[in-house]
Amino acid sequence: MIFNQVKAVLVDVMGVAEADVVPSAYLIDDLGADSLDAVEISIALQDIFKIEIEDDDILEMHTVSDIVDYIEQYK
Repeated sequence: MIFNQVKAVLVDVMGVAEADVVPSAYLIDDLGADSLDAVEISIALQDIFKIEIEDDDILEMHTVSDIVDYIEQYK
């Protein structure tokens, strides 16, 4: 399931608790992501899902659900 893989990336890259990573969680406001996290998350997701994520696209993803929806479009 894409959500579980995204969740694992967020937990690994950001060191947040699994329980905090829910579809409606905002990456910045709820999980404390910064621009460096965004780059690391993007790289990890590209490696796992074998897709290209443009820099502008990752900056438009505000919630965990946004990331899942983006990946589902390209898988």
